[in-house]
Amino acid sequence: MTTARTDVRLAPMTSAHADAVLSIYSAGIATGLATFTAHAPTWTAFDEDHLAEHRLVALDPDARVLGWVAASPVSGRCVYSGVVEASVYVDDDARGRGVGRALLDGLLDSAQAAGVWTVQSGVFPQNRASLALHESAGFRVVGTRERLGLMSHGPLAGSWLDVVLLEKRL
Repeated sequence: MTTARTDVRLAPMTSAHADAVLSIYSAGIATGLATFTAHAPTWTAFDEDHLAEHRLVALDPDARVLGWVAASPVSGRCVYSGVVEASVYVDDDARGRGVGRALLDGLLDSAQAAGVWTVQSGVFPQNRASLALHESAGFRVVGTRERLGLMSHGPLAGSWLDVVLLEKRL
């Protein structure tokens, strides 16, 4: 797997990382710029919704979780078995250090090795950092889904938000 910094190590996400993963997820949710989801799920629900073979954490030299990436199937239909949706979240203290890029690169490596042909992500246009991260990893904008959902939390609560659909063909 590729990493952007020598002091960041990628590892498979396990239940031992659950508290840190869900804490980072909750912090991302609180910004109101990451997801329509209003609350982090339980670990059991998270575990069921994300593909075990495509979940990674970024760890610092002290094994502290700096961020995570996970993929979910986009559909249960067999014709879409090679298409996954990526989610990537980085701890506030680790932003701007290449952690997000290392995580995305690691996910792309695992997806390609498993025969996945498309990795997609949906990002709010207001989340410029995430859009830049995906672009740097070779994702392209497919289009914008206008007024896709009503935000229930954060600074944009009550607003209908667009979602930029990005994809990376493997």
